[in-house]
Amino acid sequence: MNPDSSDLRYIMEKILILDFGSQYTQLIARRVRELSVYCEIHPFNKIPALDASVRGVILSGSPFSVRDENAPTSDLSAIKGKLPLLGVCYGAQFLASAFGGEVQPAPSREYGRAMLTVGDADDALMRGLPKTTQVWMSHGDTITSVPANYKIVASTEDVRVAAFHVEGEQTWGIQFHPEVYHSTDGTQLLKNFVAGICGCKQEWTSESFVEATVRELREKLGDDKVVLGLSGGVDSSVAAVLLHKAIGKNLYCIFVDSGLLRKNEFEDVLESYKNMGLNVKGVKAGAKFLGDLAGVSDPETKRKIIGRDFVEVFNEEAVQIKDVRWLAQGTIYPDVIESVSVNGPSATIKSHHNVGGLPEKMNLRIVEPLRLLFKDEVRQLGRELGLPEYLVMRQPFPGPGLAIRVIGDLTKEKLDTLRDADAIYREEIAAAGEDQNINQYFAVLTNTRSVGVMGDGRTYDYTLALRAVTTSDFMALYAANNICRGIRKYAQSGRIRLAGIIHNGRSSVDNDSLLRAFAAELGTTVAGKIPMSPLIGQAELERRTVVDSAPDSAPAQAFRALASVLLDNRSGCIPEPMTDDGLEALCRKAAPL
Repeated sequence: MNPDSSDLRYIMEKILILDFGSQYTQLIARRVRELSVYCEIHPFNKIPALDASVRGVILSGSPFSVRDENAPTSDLSAIKGKLPLLGVCYGAQFLASAFGGEVQPAPSREYGRAMLTVGDADDALMRGLPKTTQVWMSHGDTITSVPANYKIVASTEDVRVAAFHVEGEQTWGIQFHPEVYHSTDGTQLLKNFVAGICGCKQEWTSESFVEATVRELREKLGDDKVVLGLSGGVDSSVAAVLLHKAIGKNLYCIFVDSGLLRKNEFEDVLESYKNMGLNVKGVKAGAKFLGDLAGVSDPETKRKIIGRDFVEVFNEEAVQIKDVRWLAQGTIYPDVIESVSVNGPSATIKSHHNVGGLPEKMNLRIVEPLRLLFKDEVRQLGRELGLPEYLVMRQPFPGPGLAIRVIGDLTKEKLDTLRDADAIYREEIAAAGEDQNINQYFAVLTNTRSVGVMGDGRTYDYTLALRAVTTSDFMALYAANNICRGIRKYAQSGRIRLAGIIHNGRSSVDNDSLLRAFAAELGTTVAGKIPMSPLIGQAELERRTVVDSAPDSAPAQAFRALASVLLDNRSGCIPEPMTDDGLEALCRKAAPL
């Protein structure tokens, strides 16, 4: 294909990231994208064709040890020595052990900040870095020896081989994680690799993406009609505007009100779309959904019913549009990545989702204009396209809507209660100025009733759970601390207390002491820990719980113990949230340099 092609795979230079299963892999990709360089994540065992657009390759970290019997390995014969190559953490250990070096268990696991000393300031990867710089370590093994042509270019006090360069090749390995913000010069190091060593021009921008994608869509779709199911979320909204920019009136949008939306959402979203010039038909179908969901408690059954009903309603409306050839979907890059995970297809988490389109009788082809973008890039693109900020930053909302945020059977009363509570929660988060800092926050109506006090009287009502999630690398402590601020505010009414903290293990090395210290500062305790284990992922693939799938395993025992703690918990406290400076100081103290 000629250089003028609108196909982004050919006009955009790219970096390939081979994923060995690390929790940081997507963060590496995000950091590369932030350098205005396009990149793609692929499983370590499914390396794509290395065409002229590939400028370099990065090997990710991994929860495995290279010494494990079933450690992931990759055939690098077409890459190493032929293309620029950077191994990060496990990737570096693999480059050492697979080519004649040695990796052994470290005397103690290294997790947290460390001071890196640059040994060769003229090395292309180290260029521009200070003589000493802070980096983030997370590993249990260490490289004890390297092949003869591997030159050590940086070290820490505890890790002699913190970075190496393979002489005669454009191949490097680093033991630390430059992608997390704790590595103060990590961005410079990644820039050295993708821009300096790989020679990328750094032309990946939202503006260039819009221009190229609109051109591609016009060529692909021509005068064909396209139907798109809008959800009111940023993904489908941006996809709609992008398609509208390309094909105009040939785009037909359908927005289904399942009766499971948030407060005033149907009316507000429809009004927003009218102001954007989109051709949108709103369909109220709440009676059908709620009728079919009556008496259903199992969450998976709920998802199946919702998915079926959505297809039926959508199909009924779509068939009224003559000569439709395409179905548009707001699929984004994490969806693509997760469908080809390192362990095979990911668990069917969104089993309600109509992946693959509508019933076969409609015979529609799929178009996914956002499948190359991360969520933050979609938001940036939305701003580039002129979407209002409240739509760009709209809180992510699952396809099944409030149905899966009501535990147990659904009633209109429960849904209305949750709608009101969720609206209050979101308003308070926004009022506190934290809506830009927390990636997702929402309320859940549990199926547990509890005695409380309201005014001078006793109450016996359902317990509401509040959840906030951040995906940035400042861990979840910041978000948890903000939640505690909200708990303290509403504790004055006597209706809410903090019962403890659950430690969700995210890596093979977790800083337990940091979480315990954080809990103590709040005035509470750590209720329990959910360990990281491949058995959890396997259970998800089987669509079962770990307790059902592997009842005698350590993770199953951990879940049972946690359940017992939660059921027996009769205590609670009004937390004392930490200041941001205090939280940062705690992190430094718990993970010293």
